[in-house]
Amino acid sequence: MSINPASLAGLSRRSFMKVAGAASVIAAAGLSVGCAQQGGDGAPANTDGLTEISFVLDYTPNTNHTGVYVAIANGYYEEEGLAVTIVMPPEDGADALIGSGGAQFGVTYQDTMANYLASETPMPYTAVAAVVQHNTSGIMSRAEDNITSPKKMEGHTYATWNLDVEQATIRDVVEADGGDFSKVEMVPYAVDDDVAGLRTKAFDTVWVYEGWAVQNAKIQDFEYNYFPFIEFDSALDFYTPVIAVNDEFMAANPDVVKAFLRATAKGYEFAVSDPQAAADILVEAVPELDPELVAESQEYLAGQYISDAERWGEFDADRWAAYYQWLNDEKLVATELAVDAGYTNDYLA
Repeated sequence: MSINPASLAGLSRRSFMKVAGAASVIAAAGLSVGCAQQGGDGAPANTDGLTEISFVLDYTPNTNHTGVYVAIANGYYEEEGLAVTIVMPPEDGADALIGSGGAQFGVTYQDTMANYLASETPMPYTAVAAVVQHNTSGIMSRAEDNITSPKKMEGHTYATWNLDVEQATIRDVVEADGGDFSKVEMVPYAVDDDVAGLRTKAFDTVWVYEGWAVQNAKIQDFEYNYFPFIEFDSALDFYTPVIAVNDEFMAANPDVVKAFLRATAKGYEFAVSDPQAAADILVEAVPELDPELVAESQEYLAGQYISDAERWGEFDADRWAAYYQWLNDEKLVATELAVDAGYTNDYLA
């Protein structure tokens, strides 16, 4: 697998959404990507007695994916009779590839799935496991600016990638904190490294993942402030990222889906119990990654993969529904979403 090191430095929320946004165009055009890569029934091929599975990432390899790398390295998939191949997302993103059956499984997000599920031709895929239990994203800024809450974003710039749902999220938390969203200046996101953008004052505030950008700031001794969205509106505690499966494949191969999730859960449980060993496995598989950043991120995520859930991967029905109801109320989807659409806990171990 060839990874561009530059893309690893710019592992940002904006990067994920940029890829996902491109994919929505393909979905609207009728799932044209990946249809020729697999048989029409989506059934896995067998080699050496193992069932072959393709798992498409949402972006370049990172600590959100560690459990899958651990499951491969430690033989958990083989124990379940599976041969799992990790594939990088195409230019138009992972979602269309999963929906088309070009990959059976892959990584996406509850918010991204909403756009596909609410379209006139809903994407035929389902979230079957939450990688991280809670939304660990929020706003990072320079410490010297004292932007410690959404209201304090007034009079400052925010690095936007110009998505309606993104700006509605910022407006929501600013107003929930008693602020005036019109006083937050939108500026185009012009760099691929959140910390570098703050250092150079390309912007004052930026939407980041605490598990990556904030840890990156720590190892760079960059003084920052950070606040998570979920402290200001519980409806924004959506699932990001999730593992999704092609619906046709899931219906035809329920035992394979369960086997895949059993092995994957063992990988993430290993990462929880021994984050440094898990970090070492990821870096060995992807040597382009910064070992120090991976170790820091892994230590943080060890407390997030399962968090307050009873088991890895579990979806809370009320939290899933609350976010889709928020999207409906804000009129951010093409058609009204069923608030329980797009996920299941039925295949978890």
